[in-house]
Amino acid sequence: MFKVTKEINFCYGHRLLNYAGKCRNLHGHNGKAVITVETPELDSLGMVIDFTEIKRVIGAWIDESLDHRMILHRDDPALPELRRLGEPVVVLDVNPTAENLAKLIFDHAINHGLQVTEVTLWETETSFATYGLARNS
Repeated sequence: MFKVTKEINFCYGHRLLNYAGKCRNLHGHNGKAVITVETPELDSLGMVIDFTEIKRVIGAWIDESLDHRMILHRDDPALPELRRLGEPVVVLDVNPTAENLAKLIFDHAINHGLQVTEVTLWETETSFATYGLARNS
């Protein structure tokens, strides 16, 4: 199996509803999405996929949809005020945890034809979550 990985950096804000820790407050992160694509064989150029294709599909979407946006649960009481102020907001049906953001990026990649096997979202320099295909043992 051949595997390539592309890192995409972006900034976002969020908070977690019904959470007792510090992340219950609005705050931001300098995040990093790490996208891994695997194939059993290389293409005619000797590649799994061109890194620029990952950047085009995922990087452009992150830039347009997530970068410098507040990512909130649909029930967040701050939503009406942020919308009133014209702030860019992404609304999710789930808490915007690192786990759920990794799955959001993974799903976008799959829906756009990338053979992605996992996405890791680094929320900080020491904390990350990964979502991917289950491996047979």
